[in-house]
Amino acid sequence: GDLLETPLPSSQHPADRRDPEARGTMDGTLGFIGAGNMAGSLMRGVVSAGVVSADRLSAADISGALLEKLQEDIPDVSVIRGGNAEVTQRSDVVIIAVKPDVVPLVLEEIAPFVTEDKCVVSIAAGVPISTFQECLGAAARVVRVMPNTPCLVGESAAAYAGGPTALQQDKDRVAAIFSAVGKVMEVKEKLLDAVTGLSGSGPAFVFNFIEALADGGVRAGLPRAVALTLAAQTVRGAATMVLETGKHPGELKDMVTSPGGTTIAGVHALEERGFRGTVMNAVAAAAERAAQMG
Repeated sequence: GDLLETPLPSSQHPADRRDPEARGTMDGTLGFIGAGNMAGSLMRGVVSAGVVSADRLSAADISGALLEKLQEDIPDVSVIRGGNAEVTQRSDVVIIAVKPDVVPLVLEEIAPFVTEDKCVVSIAAGVPISTFQECLGAAARVVRVMPNTPCLVGESAAAYAGGPTALQQDKDRVAAIFSAVGKVMEVKEKLLDAVTGLSGSGPAFVFNFIEALADGGVRAGLPRAVALTLAAQTVRGAATMVLETGKHPGELKDMVTSPGGTTIAGVHALEERGFRGTVMNAVAAAAERAAQMG
């Protein structure tokens, strides 16, 4: 049958699979301008991973409700409604977590308080480092990060690029922060559009794939709830095997695909319809769109 015969290492707790920086700590204070879903998840992540203690965190937002929710979850965090300048003043690392169209307004407001000893980190999609330096001055230490929505469940795939004046310490701090909610890698800024196409847009492609897998299960007679759980767990399990074994996906596929069996019949059906080329085109299209928007 199409069963995997090679034993694999026993699964670890999800937190143990995260990058080793998450087990370190970040010195100094950390502030967030914007306290929406992504920022809230980052704050909960760094506190629970022990990267930053809650009493060294502060957050500003125009929404009092978001700040109240944040303080319920993390009682020791300092929240300041509309306090962008204050958060900037009290933080060594300031994370800009607002919508891209609001970034220039925020930068104009905080510019007088961004001194040379501070690092500004952006998670605003499509806003280049040059925009930050135009608003904050050429000497501003800026790191741009592209996280993705699985950050909300502690499984982010993120990449970051340091600006021309960013220090190694700045990049190390960013790595520690984002390792608390998943995996993070350094790339050159020109590659962040490709990151957007792959891991930024990728969750939507995978959601489509999970839905299609589940529909296939329903087509074959499974109840919807059973099919959806099996589909999602199959994708999760396959991804975990790639990350934990270090084996090439093609090799893992071959381990499941026995001669004349059920799996090769399904793989053949995918190849007939250009499955891999279609997925590659989707990433390329999203990356191209990211470049146009940037």
